[in-house]
Amino acid sequence: MPEPTTLFIGLLFGAIGFGYFLYGKKQKKLVPLICGITLITFPYFVDNPWIALAIGTVTSILPYFIQL
Repeated sequence: MPEPTTLFIGLLFGAIGFGYFLYGKKQKKLVPLICGITLITFPYFVDNPWIALAIGTVTSILPYFIQL
């Protein structure tokens, strides 16, 4: 059973990912779309809250630095 911290981190980054996904789909931008899909799906595979926080943070700020 996952820890409550991991569930909260997954919920937080899942919501951010959903926003990125909608933005990328509407604006037809590839980087936010891929980051959104990644943010939505990665909590299913990561059990450690520190690793989940690191992956979510890096993936969340990635669209600001990569503009395609």
